[in-house]
Amino acid sequence: MRTNPLTTVRNLGILAHVDAGKTTVTERILYTTGTTHKRGEVHDGTTVTDFDPQERDRGITIFAAAVSCTWAGHRINLIDTPGHVDFADEVERSLRVLDGAVAVFDAVAGVEAQSESVWRQADRHGVPRLAFVNKMDRAGADLDAAVTSIRERLHPLPLVVQLPIGTEDGFTGVVDLPRMRALVWADGADTAEEGPVPEALREEAVRRRRLLEEAVAERHPAALEEFCDRETLTAATLTAALRDLTRTGDGVVVLCGSAYRNRGVEPLLDAVVSYLPSPLDVPPVRGTHDGAERERPADPSAPMAALAFKVHATPTGRLTYLRVYSGTIEKGDTVWDAGTRRAERVGRILRVRADRHDPLERAVAGDIVAVVGLKSARAGSTLCAPGAPLLLEPPGVAEPVVHVAVEARRSTDTDRLAAALARLTEEDPSLAVRTDPETGQTVLSGMGELHLEVATERVRREHGLEVTVGRPGVAYRETVGEGVTGFVHRHVKQDGGAGQFAHVVLDVEPWEGDADGAGGGFVFRSTVVGGRVPQEYVRAVEAGCRDALAEGPLGGHPVTGLRVTLTDGQTHVKDSSETAFRTAGRFGLRDALRAAAMVLLEPVVEVTVTVPEDGLGGVLGDLAARRGRVTGSDRRGGAAVVTATVPLAELFGYATRLRSRTQGRGTFTARPTGYAPAPPATAVTTTR
Repeated sequence: MRTNPLTTVRNLGILAHVDAGKTTVTERILYTTGTTHKRGEVHDGTTVTDFDPQERDRGITIFAAAVSCTWAGHRINLIDTPGHVDFADEVERSLRVLDGAVAVFDAVAGVEAQSESVWRQADRHGVPRLAFVNKMDRAGADLDAAVTSIRERLHPLPLVVQLPIGTEDGFTGVVDLPRMRALVWADGADTAEEGPVPEALREEAVRRRRLLEEAVAERHPAALEEFCDRETLTAATLTAALRDLTRTGDGVVVLCGSAYRNRGVEPLLDAVVSYLPSPLDVPPVRGTHDGAERERPADPSAPMAALAFKVHATPTGRLTYLRVYSGTIEKGDTVWDAGTRRAERVGRILRVRADRHDPLERAVAGDIVAVVGLKSARAGSTLCAPGAPLLLEPPGVAEPVVHVAVEARRSTDTDRLAAALARLTEEDPSLAVRTDPETGQTVLSGMGELHLEVATERVRREHGLEVTVGRPGVAYRETVGEGVTGFVHRHVKQDGGAGQFAHVVLDVEPWEGDADGAGGGFVFRSTVVGGRVPQEYVRAVEAGCRDALAEGPLGGHPVTGLRVTLTDGQTHVKDSSETAFRTAGRFGLRDALRAAAMVLLEPVVEVTVTVPEDGLGGVLGDLAARRGRVTGSDRRGGAAVVTATVPLAELFGYATRLRSRTQGRGTFTARPTGYAPAPPATAVTTTR
């Protein structure tokens, strides 16, 4: 019987906190699989996936990069994702199209702030994961401590399948617990030597394998049956059970190694093949057409359906990265963009290796490829067969929290700047561009200070434009602190011909349901009885209220976290209309908010600062001066780690300040945690 070729495909991402070693792991995978013939190094700027000049200059991953390689007869489509919080939207778009992931953790630091964030993102998408504890050769590396932090902070069931041989500088290999064998890498060797478990580790290896068997048997019926019969598990049963637990999310297989020294990469690749799902192992993709939900199987002969998750403009053309879920795309095919409802022609299909590409004649279900020739497709667009339309759910786009004013230094470059910014937002949906209605300035919004810095630097480098960038600002929100009841608004307009009449009575109150950290959004309901306001007019009032949320009374910021109830109203037999009631809803809620007690909200972030212990006092004082609230402290490897909640507006320039206070030895990371009330004085400084 012929094996379905899709069983030999793995689509996975590399996820981690910044500097945990994601890109080095990716480079070693490419080297070990023979895709590259030289080891790329982040510090030398020679990596395959960090090919952008800014990535090489800064030494971090900024853009998700796709690569393809083969191992043990399997094709691995791999996406190296950013670790910095400012580029979390790149991770979100990547996770939307992946079947599995490898989460990389630092053996000294364990779970860090962004590790937790990307793990939660993967949870939302239901992506099965392996955990790879990297940097086992560092001073202070501790596999058990890292596993404990994974269990306590991320709450999965860690299934540790390896025992390290040696510690810190003496780390030379691992014991493979399912097969009870030792894998040892000699200095300078690219491949492991397999042998028996060292006698000194034999007893500990037996104990740990027993713990692994018991943990697996508790959660896997077939393994439990064999364990009860034989009081042990064969390697085949244990591997099959680990595969099932990984794919259902009931357990996370944990491996360890040192990617920099090329130790532990081969077992990691074996685990990817053995435990992570193929496109056939995940549920069929679901979409909608004409309001009905439909499924498409991972079958090359089914109608084609693909999701665009990344757009990249290159000097040679516009690349659109696709995950093909079903069907087949061939060069020259016409495809249907279900979102824009227009046909597009596929000029070329490319197998991607970061910034290098190999031409393909076709792509089939399960593939991740780039195509050339699509003009209107954006990240999140669904491409499908013209005769079988289907709309897939696009990846979520985060709301920008920081903005800067951007101007061309020469007035003659204004149009070129607008075109450059339009291209940036096309490639990165988490960037937004608008024109301030009062100042006329062009405002660029993004996810953080570094995000905007990278974007403006791209304008300078790629388009040759000199730009002036204003001081960063944050995206404030307004919410209701104390509402109003029975607020009456009457809209009457009579200027010849048919008039406008609408009478509404509104209750406005705070609302925290479905809290997202920004006050919980907006809810509208109607308690009008007796048909005093017809249903079509109720919908118009709701639409008008939503219009009024765009600008609040404190400073013109968006309003969130409130519930509006339409309690009564009146209509006129001739002059009432949906337009009149929408106008009444808009102006009625606007006036009601002016009468209510409003609260200004500012974005806050969780900051994790790592400093030498002798610099801790100065750092704590500086955080307090920035209105920071310390939530925890720890000591790791001779350094102090402080966690605090700080308003985002207070963090501008903090990296420079921290370096100066700690002689360049302090580092920090930040992740958004939502919104919190701002001090009263802030309302004055942010009012337009």
